[in-house]
Amino acid sequence: MRALITGGTKGIGRAVTMRLAHSGDEVVINYKSDVAAAEATAREVTASGGRARLVQADACSLDGISELAGEVRSTLGELDLLVHCAVAPYGGSALAAPEADFRGSVEQNGLSFLWLVRACKDLLTTGSSAIYLSSGGATRALPNYAPIGIAKALAEAVVRYLAAELAPHGVRVNAVSAAAVDTEALRAVMAGGVAEQLLAASARRNPSGRALEAADVAGAIMALASENASMIQGQIVRVDGGLGLL
Repeated sequence: MRALITGGTKGIGRAVTMRLAHSGDEVVINYKSDVAAAEATAREVTASGGRARLVQADACSLDGISELAGEVRSTLGELDLLVHCAVAPYGGSALAAPEADFRGSVEQNGLSFLWLVRACKDLLTTGSSAIYLSSGGATRALPNYAPIGIAKALAEAVVRYLAAELAPHGVRVNAVSAAAVDTEALRAVMAGGVAEQLLAASARRNPSGRALEAADVAGAIMALASENASMIQGQIVRVDGGLGLL
């Protein structure tokens, strides 16, 4: 499988990358700034039998997306799987977050998936999948999460429209909406102990008896990308261990 994972060196993106590595796939791993984490991930992919290519670019910006698509086009030629895990961490409330932060988040977290799929449209062939990583904050009001949650709600609408347009070409577009996972990005947005409180409450209330982990979300993403999900289109698949049922 030829895959592009944005934000693929940390958190859930890294978990997806390692799932592919263990399958011996060829993975373009995108990262923005943390060179050490990127190089460590690439080494682990290679050690696991996969083929890794690191591409540094801001996958939430138009310029970065153009650069990233160009690199993928010249190295892989085609994509079987595109997973957009990159996120620009904007924290704040709906009433108090600065206007510039909201506009930035809508563009970078809400529309970047659209721009990325458009830039890679010629690389997606029959049977390929484009998957967006969403979160429970798109449908539920989480503390200090309004700029991202509102943007991700927009991106979920983008998923549905892209699915309708790309389905005739044999390309699937879906999203995985994850409950809170202990990642660097979550802690950056929910500072001051808020992340710890949310994670502890989620683990305590989860009917599955434990906290959600990055590997759980990665497993759902890989299931959506498999042939077994060939007729799943435009869906937002929630992964939360049943937490949302309560």
